[in-house]
Amino acid sequence: MVLATNLGFPRIGLKRELKSALEAYWSGKQPIENLLHTAKDLRARHWRLQKDAGIDHIPSNDFSLYDHVLDTILLTGAIPAAYGTKADLHAYFAMARGHQIACCGHAHTKSDQSSDVPALEMTKWYDTNYHYIVPVFEADQNFRLAATKPVDEFLEAKALGIVTRPVLLGPVSFLTLGKRRDHGAALDLLPRLLPVYVELLEKLGAAGAEWVQIDEPVLVLDADPATQEALRQAYATLSRVAKRPKIMLASYFGSLCPNASVGFNLPVEALHIDLARAPEQLDDALAAIGNKTILSLGLIDGRNIWRADLDKALTAAQKAVKALGNDRVWVGPSCSLLFSPIDLAGETKLDDELKSWLAFAVQKLGEVGTIAKALRGEKGDTDKALVEARAAQATRRASKRIHNPAVRSRIKALTPKDAERGKAYTERRVEQAKRLDLPGLPTTTIGSFPQTADVRVARADWRKGAMSDAAYQSFLEEQTRQAIKWQEEIGLDVLVHGEFERNDMVEYFGEQLQGFAFTSNGWVQSYGSRCVKPPVIFGDVTRKAPMTVGWTRFAQSLTSQPVKGMLTGPVTILQWSFVRDDQPRATTCREIALAIRDEVVDLESAGIAIIQIDEPAIREGLPLVKSARGDYLNWAVECFRLSSSGVRDETQIHTHMCYSEFNDIIDAISKMDADVISIETARSAMELLDAFVSFKYPNEIGPGVYDIHSPRVPSVEEMKNLIQSAAKLLPVGHLWVNPDCGLKTRAWPETKSALVNMVQAARELRAQFKLATGKAKLKESKAA
Repeated sequence: MVLATNLGFPRIGLKRELKSALEAYWSGKQPIENLLHTAKDLRARHWRLQKDAGIDHIPSNDFSLYDHVLDTILLTGAIPAAYGTKADLHAYFAMARGHQIACCGHAHTKSDQSSDVPALEMTKWYDTNYHYIVPVFEADQNFRLAATKPVDEFLEAKALGIVTRPVLLGPVSFLTLGKRRDHGAALDLLPRLLPVYVELLEKLGAAGAEWVQIDEPVLVLDADPATQEALRQAYATLSRVAKRPKIMLASYFGSLCPNASVGFNLPVEALHIDLARAPEQLDDALAAIGNKTILSLGLIDGRNIWRADLDKALTAAQKAVKALGNDRVWVGPSCSLLFSPIDLAGETKLDDELKSWLAFAVQKLGEVGTIAKALRGEKGDTDKALVEARAAQATRRASKRIHNPAVRSRIKALTPKDAERGKAYTERRVEQAKRLDLPGLPTTTIGSFPQTADVRVARADWRKGAMSDAAYQSFLEEQTRQAIKWQEEIGLDVLVHGEFERNDMVEYFGEQLQGFAFTSNGWVQSYGSRCVKPPVIFGDVTRKAPMTVGWTRFAQSLTSQPVKGMLTGPVTILQWSFVRDDQPRATTCREIALAIRDEVVDLESAGIAIIQIDEPAIREGLPLVKSARGDYLNWAVECFRLSSSGVRDETQIHTHMCYSEFNDIIDAISKMDADVISIETARSAMELLDAFVSFKYPNEIGPGVYDIHSPRVPSVEEMKNLIQSAAKLLPVGHLWVNPDCGLKTRAWPETKSALVNMVQAARELRAQFKLATGKAKLKESKAA
């Protein structure tokens, strides 16, 4: 019989209950017991929801208080020595957020209180906007089964009458996601790690687990002999475990075919493939799968929110059933539903037509159930669901609200010249130095300042009509005025207006662009308690009116120092939205780029000398296999340049990029031709600068000198050390000093302390390096 399966469910709760509980605990407002109680309630609710949806294999251990990779660090005892030896929540949250005296309101032991440790590095989970904590291994790493979370949560569900399929991050993927402190090969540690997985499988088997899901997304990356051999070694070992659960090996985010010679021949009882991202792999899978292995078909897209074409999915599933038989086919989503909002039923503001085109996690489970029931020959509700799905597909294809002829004409008229600045960077730099007159090691921030409770309440009151437009405008003006004054007082060189009027760096712009729609409760997890509500791009994109000019002009009127115009770039708006799937992503990105270009030109006309176009998602969008990267990078770079090239040479263009490995895209970054790039480097201790050094990156760069994702405040000396490290690698005359990222999620006390320290660090190093200020800086840089 064909079974309905699921690979994972969102953790945060329909009303972001996990976020609220985490932040209440971190702030000292609630004890740990409250957090754990909320987590337990969410798990029970989600298991019952999946059972009621008709899912036959329900996952457990897909829930996490912060991050599933961090869970695996704790589970395997791979805790760096700086965080202690106990695999407890204190070490867990210290690795996630850092730890410092008074970093939270809870009492710690005397030894705890003397600690001051930064958070572990964080980066993107494959090509998603989800961030994971990067494991750090020693050459002689001692792994051990230090926690029993997978077993505990299996038994927790079992007590509710629900037999689940525990989910584990596979040993090979876990090692490849981390790094060794001595820069050796992490996969060499596999023989040390496998006994932990053996012991865990034994415990799960003893607890009564019939199946276990082991996620190995590394299977969809380019074929690598060392990784392939590690997979063979790992699953040869795990398959021999006595009385273990049956193993479903899960691949997702692409085609398993680069590793087909290994993936289809591993000794596991079931194999999951992603047919949403890579539908073309089905034929290869049917030909290569063993004569006993179950094939799990990822037919429903777990990464986007469009209603599925159930007839198309059903055709693929029927093909598999015909080849393998009913008992060897499962159907499910392409990957965990972690990347999807929870329930479309809570969306009361979307119009009925658009809503009929969408499916969130709960609806996706319904789609999975419909396909399984249809394959089992169950009628009634199944036929009704198929008819409704067909009608939604037809309505969407025929809708006139999707297409805008003026946008199409403008895209068609583009020429290569539209994506080029007037002069080369070296010439632009001279003109910009004359105009801006900045000191050496100029200081700035990335853009946003803390969104306090007062700001959030005022915005909510204004949106629901409890605060008038005039009162809200006055409130925001005062917030901006105070931010400008404070930045001047502490001595920042390039100021920002603080973005108090903005809810989210993508949603704010999407609300002012045609072709976008917005959910009320479509939250997805980015990391820890950080949730985002991606806009929905359903049609052609165009700008209705200037979006940021008024607030930027107002801020600039308050000071004689330069204030940066702050924009989100086209690739990031694309990546951090739920994007229409009825045209190439490159086309949609060009549409967004032209809208941002119009805003850049208007900012320059308003007298703004520095404009930052943030592109933190450039690296995130990079295809996982190298053969597909060239085309993506070509159009991504083109779109950034389209957005930034409409200004004069004396206008300085900045960009910002988040946690990324830059080595494989450094040539593309250079081709973006931003005058200044700021990047997140504090958590990696400037390690991410290596790509810029090897490439001899010619433009200016602001390597982040403190981690804004942690509440700890680094000292002046700590920041000086990082700047000095950067100055050993890159010309000091090309360096800027800034935080890792925007400060929206931080509190004012820690923000003020950290920025005061940052400015002081820059001042001391200017004196130490004997850097000139103002226009003389350019002469010294040329001489150097």
